[in-house]
Amino acid sequence: MKKHKFLQMLVPDTYIYIWIIAISVFIIGYYNLILGFIGVGLLGYLIFHFFRTANRKREELRSYIENLSENVDTATKNAILNLPFPLVIIDDHGIINWYNLLFANIFQGEYILDKKLSSYLTGVDIGRILKNSIEEFKNINIKDRYYDIYCNLISLPESKNHKNIIIMYFVDKTDYISIKNKYNEEKNVIGILQVDNYDEVLKEADELSRPALVAEVDRKINAWAANYNAAIQKFSNGDYLLFLNYKQLLEIEAKRFDILDAVREINSGNRIPLTLSIGIGLNGKTNAELHGFSRSAMDIALGRGGDQAVVKDNDKLSFYGGKTKAVEKRTRVKARVIAYALRQLIEQSDNVIIMGHEMPDLDCIGAALGLYRCCKNLNKSTKIVLNKVNAAIENLWIELKEDNEYSDVFINSQEALMTVNDHTLLVVVDVHRPSFTECRQLFDKVEKVAVIDHHRRGTEFIEDAVITYIEPYASSTSELVTEILQYMFEKIKLKQIEAEALLAGIFIDTKNFSFQTGVRTFEAASFLRKAGADTILTKQLFQDDIETFVTRADVVKNAQMFKKSIAISVIPQNAKSPSLVAAQAADELLNIKGINASFVLSRVNGDIFISGRSLGDINVQVVLEKLGGGGHLTVAGAQLSEISLEEGITLVKRAIDEYFKEGER
Repeated sequence: MKKHKFLQMLVPDTYIYIWIIAISVFIIGYYNLILGFIGVGLLGYLIFHFFRTANRKREELRSYIENLSENVDTATKNAILNLPFPLVIIDDHGIINWYNLLFANIFQGEYILDKKLSSYLTGVDIGRILKNSIEEFKNINIKDRYYDIYCNLISLPESKNHKNIIIMYFVDKTDYISIKNKYNEEKNVIGILQVDNYDEVLKEADELSRPALVAEVDRKINAWAANYNAAIQKFSNGDYLLFLNYKQLLEIEAKRFDILDAVREINSGNRIPLTLSIGIGLNGKTNAELHGFSRSAMDIALGRGGDQAVVKDNDKLSFYGGKTKAVEKRTRVKARVIAYALRQLIEQSDNVIIMGHEMPDLDCIGAALGLYRCCKNLNKSTKIVLNKVNAAIENLWIELKEDNEYSDVFINSQEALMTVNDHTLLVVVDVHRPSFTECRQLFDKVEKVAVIDHHRRGTEFIEDAVITYIEPYASSTSELVTEILQYMFEKIKLKQIEAEALLAGIFIDTKNFSFQTGVRTFEAASFLRKAGADTILTKQLFQDDIETFVTRADVVKNAQMFKKSIAISVIPQNAKSPSLVAAQAADELLNIKGINASFVLSRVNGDIFISGRSLGDINVQVVLEKLGGGGHLTVAGAQLSEISLEEGITLVKRAIDEYFKEGER
């Protein structure tokens, strides 16, 4: 700024020169009149020339500015008219006011002026534009092409109605989307296929039928892979490695992995039906990571009982099949290995904490007591986490209180957290979901965790467990623990109440040996009977009072039928032990002719608990998994929060509809 003023001083304004010349002329005229007149004449001409030149320059400048404004307006109009991408102008009601030629070409020259834009494209919210002034809409599909739409809101204050207009620019992204889709379709996918009961089936088949059976399995699986142009390689008996791309996987998913049904229908002299499990890895950064995903998916499929496919897309899991009962494994090799490993783990620990699920049942407490006896026989300090006694275990709890040994065995969550040290072992029974356990905080403090469960594995799982023993074919966790007891010690001495608790756990989960019962279930019951379990006293552990019996009868009476063969009922608001009555009522409903499945809802502490039961034709586990629950094909449960009972019934019906729709595909 100072420099600018200094230059003005060095180069004075023209008026100053005129004034200097005028003063000089008057001074000259004072001394020489003739020269003064000549100077006045020259001064007059100079002034005339100055004003004439200034006026001419002003006119030229004004003309230049006016022409420049017209040129800018013309350039703006030409730019809008000749934009290299489609453009449309609409009002704030979505009515088309103007569009360029490229926009008209999108709709093949159709006259769309003064019509609503929403009639020609969807996915564009006018309200969002009016609220935010500037808005973007990505990948809008118009006439089989994809566009990114950029919108600007322009207010017109001179308009009488203060009308707004919206200018929308369309950027064609079709080529980019096509390349992206092609890339996604060609992404590598790795799968593992495993015949679940390959050895058992061959062992049971006639010697002459075995080659034909093996050949039929290979033929079915290879033909299925060839049908989708996928590559498959057999690397051991009953095990295959599958290579395909994402597009082929989508086709397989559309048919719900029909190879599962094809393998199950094989009948080449086999007495036991064959079942297949599939683990698929998707969207891994490397082939090694893809293979790891497929291995994890296979572990989950087997943990859920087999006869199903699991697709692992990073942390997302998708399930297909799994609508048949898990096949019982007759060999006890795994039980023996787990028993040996668990004993070593207990011996290497300072103390043991045993924990089950919230609102434990007889199976959960029975398994916990069985493991408690294992640890005590190994001279380890052992505690069982129990925050609250519920109606399901009340009779057992009364019996346990009469024995002084159990006076300090059961502790709450806070006490459990205080007993943890660097060498504490946590054994989780009858549950594998951290959020369902009595004390989730224990997983953050304990380094060594063992899991023993019989429920089908869900998406939530206890990670990094040292021992994971999940067998969905087993009737109960009590059955698994009973087998571990037999292999952990040559002669184990169980207290009568512990043997009866384990037997009660088997009773309650098998519905008195009616459901999910195999040869090993009876063998476990036989062992417990020899260990001193009294069947009459065991039966008394889950006897009900008259009030519970009447409530259960009312629930059965008020059940509503859905899809002709499914019963849905609700526990009254003020009922005693609602969750226990719900499970019992769901069982009772299956005794009625024509009912293949039942769902009973109850409200406990503001949450909705759902008990699902089935005779086997309907997989209640798959149904309730849609609501965040899980369990078995014939026995499952779920928990819902912040909804009413009526909303819960609606969600159950919707899940059942989805289940049947998936079965039709």
